[in-house]
Amino acid sequence: MGDATPAADTVFLARQLSKTYGEGEAAVHALRGVDLAVQRGEFIVLLGASGSGKSTLLNILGGLDIPSSGELRFGDHWLSGASEAELTRYRREHVGFVFQFYNLIPSLTVRENVALVTDISAHPMPVDEAIAHVGLAPRADHFPAQLSGGEQQRVAIARAIVKRPDLLLCDEPTGALDYQTGKLVLEVIARINQELGTTVIVITHNAAIAGMADRVIHLSDGCIQRIERNPHKLTPAELSW
Repeated sequence: MGDATPAADTVFLARQLSKTYGEGEAAVHALRGVDLAVQRGEFIVLLGASGSGKSTLLNILGGLDIPSSGELRFGDHWLSGASEAELTRYRREHVGFVFQFYNLIPSLTVRENVALVTDISAHPMPVDEAIAHVGLAPRADHFPAQLSGGEQQRVAIARAIVKRPDLLLCDEPTGALDYQTGKLVLEVIARINQELGTTVIVITHNAAIAGMADRVIHLSDGCIQRIERNPHKLTPAELSW
């Protein structure tokens, strides 16, 4: 179930998307018949308890996993049934990932960590521009060990956006951060969405973050339980938890 009404600016269209791990009595049904349409430039928050299917859905949308059944289309490209080579090209050309853990290379500076991605990008933005977008220009020559957790997460965001992705997919981006630092990171993500027009999908267990989304998708037991549209989006500064 869900909302799968396509529009002219639909970036994702999923119909009856399902994912099963294992077989027989040991089978785990991570997604069960999800229908969803995502519009270009939307800010979406996926909410749900552990095991609800939100990470599985994000991984399939990001081309890190494939559905067991159903259809998934990104623009004019079918991701359901795509080969590994096609999925690799899709991830490289269209998707930026931000995870709870930063995955920075300790021996490289901020600038060098971000520059790594430009080697596989067709039209990357200047590295220093990406670093400036996340407010770290004064720290560009520092190493990860010289940065706070929030600064390291902002480097990870700069690395994700330097290739100008259509999509920014964030899995618990504030999960390892304290309240104030988490809000700073959310401000960066919101700014990327607003200023660059990047479609953003954020997984979180923190219901308060839902206030900054265009739409909030509630998942439970592999299904979309309901979708809420925020009539008035909050800024990260207005959030409290």
